[in-house]
Amino acid sequence: MTHWLIPDWPAPAGVRACVTTRAGGVSLAPFDSLNLGDHVEDSPEAVAENRRRLTDHFSIQPAWLQQVHGIAVAHADPGLIATADASWSATPGIACAVMTADCLSALFCDRAGTRVAAAHAGWRGLAAGVLEATLDSLAVPPSEVLVWLGPAIGPQAFEVGPEVREAFVQHLAQAAQAFVPSLNAGRFMADIYSLARLRLAECGVTAVYGGGFCTVTDPRFYSYRRSPRTGRFASLIWLER
Repeated sequence: MTHWLIPDWPAPAGVRACVTTRAGGVSLAPFDSLNLGDHVEDSPEAVAENRRRLTDHFSIQPAWLQQVHGIAVAHADPGLIATADASWSATPGIACAVMTADCLSALFCDRAGTRVAAAHAGWRGLAAGVLEATLDSLAVPPSEVLVWLGPAIGPQAFEVGPEVREAFVQHLAQAAQAFVPSLNAGRFMADIYSLARLRLAECGVTAVYGGGFCTVTDPRFYSYRRSPRTGRFASLIWLER
């Protein structure tokens, strides 16, 4: 049984990526079992073992982040836990990693296969421009970038208030199409995948893949909305050694 989700996208040779699932670790309920988050009150020993299993399987050095729902992008450094919501790397074997449990993850690479990046995009970070900031870190024309959108809360489960809709529409009028009225008056169902694609298209990125998941309804993944006391799965991208 495989414990990893491998992105299906036309990334260049030498670019590797994976998304972990709940399976394959040692954490006990409610973090069972491959929780990679060290900030959710899980056993530190269990988290360390889960991370070891991941790094040993792929022979990588992940650069973990302290994510704060912002737009800062760090140079991936396995020896430093940067306060940021995205990272980039041009060094083989060093993996850009973001942890989520409903928020969107986005993996980036250039067509030449020389640089990769990963972003954590909850609605606040997405609205503030974390994808745009991550794109800038690649330092190549947007037409030379590929993006894969990882598992996130689906449009049938993501109910938001009018302030969320306004945050996106005031930046890009087209974003209105990503919101439909919910059954609760004054609230909306939001499509975070559509919002991400619109923001990337505005920058000139058209090679966007992935999407179509829902962490709330797919039991393979942790979901904060489904269960507030839960673990975190990771989306990682790196260059082969």
